[in-house]
Amino acid sequence: MRVLAIVPAYNEEECLANTVQELTQTCPDVDYLVVNDGSSDATPRICDELALSHIDLPVNCGLTSAVKAGMKYAMRHNYDAAVQIDSDGQHIPSYIPTMAKTMQNEGADIVIASRNLAGGGAVGARGAGAKLITAIIRQTTGATITDPTSGMRMYNRAMIEKLARGFDLAPEPDTLALLIRRGAKVVEVPAEMRERQGGTSYLHFMSSISYMARTCLSILLFQWFR
Repeated sequence: MRVLAIVPAYNEEECLANTVQELTQTCPDVDYLVVNDGSSDATPRICDELALSHIDLPVNCGLTSAVKAGMKYAMRHNYDAAVQIDSDGQHIPSYIPTMAKTMQNEGADIVIASRNLAGGGAVGARGAGAKLITAIIRQTTGATITDPTSGMRMYNRAMIEKLARGFDLAPEPDTLALLIRRGAKVVEVPAEMRERQGGTSYLHFMSSISYMARTCLSILLFQWFR
C-alpha cells in the first residue's frame, strides 16, 4: 500500500520538526505532507528551512480545510490510504503499519487508532463527551466506536475521494457516523497516545463542551438531512 501521512500544522513551531523526524525514521516507506494552515509563528520557516514536504494555505482555514487539502493531494497522487497525524506529537507513528495491515486484512474503509482499546482514553468532560458520542453512534448506526474522537484515522482510497470531494465531510465523529450509515466499514486498533509535546491546544473546558454538544446534535439530527 502507498500510504500518505497528512500532518495539519497551525502554529506548531515547537513540535513540527520532531514530529516529522519521528515519522520519517519510524515509517520510512510512508510519504508525508505537512499542511501549513496559515500559521503566524515559525512553522512556515521550519517547513522551508528543513525542506519538509508541505503545502501552505494562505490563511488559517481550520482543521477540516487542512485535512481536505491533504486528501485532495492524496487523491491526485493515487495513494491507497491516507492517515491523519497530529503535528503536536500526540500520535505515535509506529502504529501506522499496523493500521495499514488491518485495513488490508479486514477490508476496512477506515481504521481508527483507539486509546480506549489500549486502556487509555480521554478523561474529564472530554472523556464523558466521548462516551456519549460512542453511545449515540451505536444507537444511530449499530456500530460501536470506542474512541470516536481519536484524530488518528486511516482512510482507504474510496474514503479519500469522498473526503476530498464532499463539501460537508469533516474529519469528525459525525462524519464517521454518516459514512457508517452509508456502508463504510470501520475497524479500530489499540494505540497509546501521548500528551501534546509543546504549544497550546485550542480546546479548553468550555470549548470541549461546545464541541461535544455540536457533534452529538449533528449525529442525532443534522446528518439525517445530508
